[in-house]
Amino acid sequence: MPRYTVHVRGEWLAVPCRDAQLTVGWLGREAVRRYIKNKPDNGGFASVDDVSFLVRRCKGLGLLDHEDPLEVALEDNEFVEVVIEGDAMSPDFIPSQPEGVYLSRRSPSFVQYIALDGDSLTTEDLVNLGKGRYKIKLTPTAEKKVQKSREVIDSIVKEKTVVYGITTGFGKFARTVIPVNKLEELQVNLVRSHSSGVGKPLIPERCRMLLALRINVLAKGYSGISLETLKQVIEVFNASCLPYVPEKGTVGASGDLAPLSHLALGLIGEGKMWSPKSGWADAKYVLEAHGLKPVVLKPKEGLALINGTQMITSLGCEAVERASAIARQADIVAALTLEVLKGTTKAFDTDIHAVRPHRGQIEVAFRFRSLLDSDHHPSEIAESHRFCDRVQDAYTLRCCPQVHGVANDTIAFVKNIITTELNSATDNPMVFASRGETISGGNFHGEYPAKALDYLAIGVHELAAISERRIERLCNPSLSELPPFLVAEGGLNSGFMIAHCTAAALVSENKALCHPSSVDSLSTSAATEDHVSMGGWAARKALRVIEHVEQVLAIELLAACQGIEFLRPLRTTTPLEKVYDLVRSVVRPWIKDRFMAPDIEAAHRLLVEQKVWEVAAPYIEKYRMEHIPESRPVSPTAFSLEFLHKKSIKIPEKRWRLK
Repeated sequence: MPRYTVHVRGEWLAVPCRDAQLTVGWLGREAVRRYIKNKPDNGGFASVDDVSFLVRRCKGLGLLDHEDPLEVALEDNEFVEVVIEGDAMSPDFIPSQPEGVYLSRRSPSFVQYIALDGDSLTTEDLVNLGKGRYKIKLTPTAEKKVQKSREVIDSIVKEKTVVYGITTGFGKFARTVIPVNKLEELQVNLVRSHSSGVGKPLIPERCRMLLALRINVLAKGYSGISLETLKQVIEVFNASCLPYVPEKGTVGASGDLAPLSHLALGLIGEGKMWSPKSGWADAKYVLEAHGLKPVVLKPKEGLALINGTQMITSLGCEAVERASAIARQADIVAALTLEVLKGTTKAFDTDIHAVRPHRGQIEVAFRFRSLLDSDHHPSEIAESHRFCDRVQDAYTLRCCPQVHGVANDTIAFVKNIITTELNSATDNPMVFASRGETISGGNFHGEYPAKALDYLAIGVHELAAISERRIERLCNPSLSELPPFLVAEGGLNSGFMIAHCTAAALVSENKALCHPSSVDSLSTSAATEDHVSMGGWAARKALRVIEHVEQVLAIELLAACQGIEFLRPLRTTTPLEKVYDLVRSVVRPWIKDRFMAPDIEAAHRLLVEQKVWEVAAPYIEKYRMEHIPESRPVSPTAFSLEFLHKKSIKIPEKRWRLK
C-alpha cells in the first residue's frame, strides 16, 4: 500500500493510501484532516472544508494538480508539502527547501570516493565534500584504529572504571557516577540537552562539510566510537541526509557542543533533517526514506560525536578557500584598474621587491608584471601615455604588492593552522589504544582556529579597503580623466555613483566585523569551562567579511571594464582583454542607467566561481615559466621567486616550494 509523508504547518504526517487512483487533492485534504485531528483547537479551522491549500513536492517545490491521480503524480513514499492559503506569507512559515539550495545543480553521473584516515584531509577536499562531489569511505588503517580505540571503551564499561564522560556526568557533573544500566541513556540525554542552538540552519554545503569533518576526526581512532556507528554516520553522509544545525550557539570550548549536538540529534533520528529527496522533514522519516536506521548510541558515543572544533574549522575551511580565490583575482582586477587609470608598472620592478622579500609581496608584484609587461603583451593604452609627465601613482595602485601581499601571507598562515586542525583529534577524554587508557585534556579548545580566523578577516578585509579607493579613483573625473561616474550624459545618468556607495558601505561594515571575537571570553558551565574561544562567531564573521570583499571587487571589476569603454579603440594587454571579454559575456557596457544589482551579482558570481582567475592564469603561468629558468610548474597559489634567480640568493627548497 503506497504511503506518503506530508508536511503541514511544521508537522510531518504519514498518510497511507489504499487506492492509487485517489487524487493529489484527496491527499492534501486527508493530511489537513489528520493535522486538525491532532490539534486541541483544530488548528484554528472548523473543518477540512474551510481550508484552501496548494500541494507541492518537497524536492524542487513543484506544484501538483489537485485532480492528478497519485499513482501518476507521485512515487511511493515521496515527500510532499501542503501549503495552506495565507501561510506562505507568514513569518512562521518554514518551507521544506533550505535557503541557498540551487535546484539546478546536478550530481556527477559517476560516484567518486575520498578515503578518510584522519590524517590527510585538505581544505580543498573538505570544500569538495561540501559541494557533494565525493562520497566517503574509510581506509583499512583507519578502521583498525577505530576498532582498537573502541576496545578500550568496552573494557572500561565492563570493569566499571570511573572515567569522565563514559561512566560519569559531564561538566559540573563530572563527579557524578552513572549506573551501568543507564550509560546509553546518558549519551542520548547529552545529545538532546546540548541541542540548544538558535538561528538559521547551516546550508546543505556547510552541513556536509561539518559532518564530513567530524567523520574524519573520528577516523583518527582517538574518540572511542564503534566502527559500526561510524559506518552508519558515513552512510548518512553518502545519502546526503543532513541534520538541522543552527548556526549560533557555540562558544568554541568545550568544542562546538551545540551545533555538533544538533548534528548528532539528526543521526539518532530526532529533530529535523534535510535531503534532496525529502526537503525538511522529521529526521526519522528522512532516514527511513533512504533505507537508513537511526544510530543507537553506545557508551561514550554521544560525547564522541559532539566534542570538537569542527564547526569553527569547517566554516574556517570555506573561508580560507574563498579568501585564496579572491586574493589572487584581486591582483587581476587591480591590474585592469591600473591600465584604465594609465598607471605605471615601474613600482612592480623585480629589484624593488628583492630588497623587501616578503613572499606575498613578491608574488603579487610578479602577477602584475605577468599581466602588464609590454614586452610580452603590448598594450595600446600603456603606449598612449608612455611619455606623460607623471612620476608615480597613488598608493592604491603603487602599493598593491605590499597591501595585497600581506593578505596572501595571512591566508597562507591561516590555511596552515586550519589544515592542522582538520586532521587533529579534539575530543575529551582522548582514547589511547596503545596505552589502553583514556586521558582528559583540552584539545577541544578552539583558540587556534578562532585566533587564526580573526586574523584572516583582518588581513583579507584590506583587499576591499584598497579596492574601494580604486573605485573612487575610477569614478572621480579629477583623478581618472574619465567621464564622471563612468557614464555618458552625466546628470541624466548617474552611472556608478551608488555602486561606489555600496562598496563604501560594505567596507565600513567590514571594519566592525573585523573586531576580533577571540579577545572575548565568558565563563560557562558553572565555571568549570571558565575560558572559551568564541571561535564560532570568528568563523561566521570571517565568511561575511570575505563575501563583502568579493562584492567590492566585483564592483571594481565592472567599473574598470566600463572605464575601458571610454579608452576605445585602444586595447589593453592580451590577458586583460580576455578578462574584459569574460565580463562582457555576462554584463553589457553601461550606455545609460539601468538596474545595476544584477550586474554586480553576475560579476560576483564570476569571482566566486574563479572564472577571472581561469582566464588569466595561463598567461601568468606562462610568464612564470619564461622568467624562472629550469623551474617546474608550480601551483597558482605558489609564490614567485623570480628575484631569487636574479640575485642568486640561496634558500632551502622546502622553504618556498609549495606542493
